[in-house]
Amino acid sequence: MESFTKSAILNWRITLTAILLIAIYGVISYIQLPKAEDPGYIVRAAQVTTLFPGASSQRVELLVTDKLEEIIQEMPEIDYIKSESFTGMSVVTVNIKESYTDMQPIWDRLRRKVERATPKLPQEVIGPYVNDEFGDVFGSIISLTGEGYSYRELERIADQVRNELLLLPEVAKTDLYGVQEQRVYVDYQNAKLAETGSSSTELKEFLQASKIILAGGELITDREKIFLEPTGNYESVKDIEQTTLFAPETNEVIYLTDLADVKRGYIEPPINKVEVGQKPAVLLAVSLREGGNISKLGEDVRDLLERMRKSYPVGIDFDTFMFQSDIVEKKIDDFVVNMFQSVLIVLGIMLVVFGIRTGMIVASLIPMTILTTFVLMQFFSVGIDQISLAALIIALGMLVDNAIVMTESIIVKTTAGAKVFDAALSSTKELWVSLLTSSLTTSAAFLPIYLAKSAVGEYTNALFKVVTMALLSSFVIAFSLIPLLCFRFLKVKKSEGEEKGFIWLLGPYRKFLIWICQHRTVSILGFVILFVGSLGLYYYIPNTFFPPNDRPIFTLEFEMPSGTNIETTEKVVKGVERFIEKELVVDPLSGEEGVIDWVAFIGGNSPRYTLNYVPKAARPEKAYVILNTTSYEATGQLMAKVEAFAAERYPELRLIAKMLSYGTNVEAPIGIRVSGRNLDEIYEISRNVKQKLRSIPGVKNVRDDWGEKTKKIVIDIDPARALRAGLTNRDVAISLQTNITGFETTDYRENDKLIPIVLRSVESERENIDKIKLTT
Repeated sequence: MESFTKSAILNWRITLTAILLIAIYGVISYIQLPKAEDPGYIVRAAQVTTLFPGASSQRVELLVTDKLEEIIQEMPEIDYIKSESFTGMSVVTVNIKESYTDMQPIWDRLRRKVERATPKLPQEVIGPYVNDEFGDVFGSIISLTGEGYSYRELERIADQVRNELLLLPEVAKTDLYGVQEQRVYVDYQNAKLAETGSSSTELKEFLQASKIILAGGELITDREKIFLEPTGNYESVKDIEQTTLFAPETNEVIYLTDLADVKRGYIEPPINKVEVGQKPAVLLAVSLREGGNISKLGEDVRDLLERMRKSYPVGIDFDTFMFQSDIVEKKIDDFVVNMFQSVLIVLGIMLVVFGIRTGMIVASLIPMTILTTFVLMQFFSVGIDQISLAALIIALGMLVDNAIVMTESIIVKTTAGAKVFDAALSSTKELWVSLLTSSLTTSAAFLPIYLAKSAVGEYTNALFKVVTMALLSSFVIAFSLIPLLCFRFLKVKKSEGEEKGFIWLLGPYRKFLIWICQHRTVSILGFVILFVGSLGLYYYIPNTFFPPNDRPIFTLEFEMPSGTNIETTEKVVKGVERFIEKELVVDPLSGEEGVIDWVAFIGGNSPRYTLNYVPKAARPEKAYVILNTTSYEATGQLMAKVEAFAAERYPELRLIAKMLSYGTNVEAPIGIRVSGRNLDEIYEISRNVKQKLRSIPGVKNVRDDWGEKTKKIVIDIDPARALRAGLTNRDVAISLQTNITGFETTDYRENDKLIPIVLRSVESERENIDKIKLTT
């Protein structure tokens, strides 16, 4: 190491050139490094979703979920499987062991397993669908609203904007939220069908047969081949109305519009809705490509939105509800401020102790080390995110140690009469082993995080990497640039003793050391007392690995009793929204603390806007609201006010208010699992456990992931009577679904969209429960 320092001083032009090149490349690396809120992280989970329209949760469990679980469990990579069976839907979440890193082959095997299970499922199921992009984070959310515009018009505009977004180089994918599925409804009256001698089953079969997309063959002439294309595809709602039918009772050909009312609308009831500040909206969620730059993405999206605002008429509003690039830029700005603060603090202290020259020499190490670290981060593929920035901030407090020790040793030796060059070489020979050991020891303190074979270790391993890069960079610079600067610029007056430079500090410190050595027993006892006392204070330190996220955001998770329809859930959400608008909303420029804006997802959950949020299956009794506030400090009080209002106004509502957090997702701090084979016993035990938990002081939001029992009406079909009537159980079920809910017969194609055609009875007959008797 001594020869390294000697070469750096003697070949000072080469050294300074190398330092300058590293600094320039460090700036370039900083610009080019991938920037994101969270580090790269493998989400080892996929969802298998299957729709089973009209089936009860118990049937879904037995006929769909169990069969999928049985075959998926054959995969050796499985850690655990979590399944949820709802009315008409099965959601199976497959979690892979954390030891696996190459996920694509595993997801391919999962798809093959699901394909093997598909023939064993009922014919009526839709799916199953494997979603292995479950972990994609949509950090930028754009809201699209329009006063007086229909959902159909908003969707058309959103599709156009999405196509533009996909052309941006930093965009990986985009999804739309809040789009209302369109339907063409054919509403009939049973009395009219009876008059013509038709039935709903015949009407359904005729609609399915009338709409065709089939080739009519080929006509070959002497010189060319001509394709035949028969008509039959519905080109408009008017075509559906003009569908011709044969009426057996009157022996006439009639139009569909003579029997039914054909209209275009949206799915009833809606599956989910999105509102921004109580206004219907469509959201465009944008995800960053792997290894992309979130800052560049933010600039591109803003430019695109500015262009879109000029392209569309007045009344169409584009707003960025959540913008990850702003969050990342703020974290980077905070780091830069911390770095300059460190430089100024070092300059101030060194100015008092050693003088301005020495202070400038020592302080030069900080920006040079940071730039060198950026070069190494690019070489080792470590991006700029909240973990690597945290590591740099941690390292800032330790970077100057090597430079201070090296500079102080050179000053002491020079003050004692040695030449600066000889003092630099002597200090290098004396200190390099101890300083290298010190740097490696500090780095090793973060090594367990890097070696941890867990999701948390994977998420935080940049702490070890970046701290190690920064400390080793500091070590190298301390034995190259610092001795060179001392040799070229340090001015130290020689004296008889080594105490002249800072005798006012060294004197009291030397007396303290002498006293400790003379009173060894008392000193050791004092250190033991301090150590034991510090362990006692550990009890008062909050025990958490990941602190709360300091973003000024909190969320509200609504859950109404099982079986609640979406209309009731929407009324409750709107009631809470009115309270927020009246009592908590403030103008961000006024200086007051409060809510700035919010978005509500009624009947479903939001896109995965941050890494540790896990979207849940859409349910009519659930809603999710995200609120932006003026500051992180005000968030706690605002949450408490909303919780108090909801508890007083809506006692049947379970409302969970949360601030964002770092790290992996945790549903609740404490979880108790109750398992067994007897469902009634499990249900009873779970109820007793919840009651006991609620009696514990400080406990709130006690809940389970099963849900309450819901009502259902069992239609007991008499097979003999049905057979005499020429009907099967399937015919009865389809007749019930057609008359009460509606039955999808075929579809209407409009450009690239397929709109289902739903056959159902008129509203007055659907709402009358007595009609079930007539139907069956």
